[in-house]
Amino acid sequence: MSENIIEHNYHISQIDRSKGNNHKPILIWFTGLSGSGKSTIANLVEYTLFNEGIKTYSLDGDNIRKGINNDLSFSPEDRMENIRRIAEIANLMIDAGLVVLAAFVSPYKKDRENIRTIVKDVNFVEIYINTSLEECERRDVKGLYKKARLGEIKNMTGISAPYEAPETPDLEIKTENENIDASVKRIVDFIKPKLNLEDE
Repeated sequence: MSENIIEHNYHISQIDRSKGNNHKPILIWFTGLSGSGKSTIANLVEYTLFNEGIKTYSLDGDNIRKGINNDLSFSPEDRMENIRRIAEIANLMIDAGLVVLAAFVSPYKKDRENIRTIVKDVNFVEIYINTSLEECERRDVKGLYKKARLGEIKNMTGISAPYEAPETPDLEIKTENENIDASVKRIVDFIKPKLNLEDE
């Protein structure tokens, strides 16, 4: 079937859209355990960037699984497919010239490397929200750890499924040692220079 698929070239390019937005597109990928603070921090980073005129869009695990990925389970195979689809969606948004913020557990190194390949290394920033399992369990915002400990949830990352922490993330945020405002500022300060069009 692939021989019948022919890519169509459009008049308006990613560069055109970036110039129209007055910034480069980028994917900011937040990874970490459930309850680590990924979505909270990503939300505040987006709020800050948006208020400075940056065209943004957020992708979040629960929202994606309620929609385009509602046919996927939490098996290792479906987790891989979940992340692959998200990466492809993010890649389209990058082509549209947006700054995309994605908050997903994304527990496997191989999957995160695949994201980098799909969106291209220059467009990818990996932020590791490094919060200990003990602290995530203490917070247990969604009650998932309690259910996992009771055996009501299978393949729970950190409990019955592995989390492969990034070895060399672009940025590491330790939420137990740094308050949220400082974390958000550090991320925004790291991201903003990467958005400059003059660095083409």
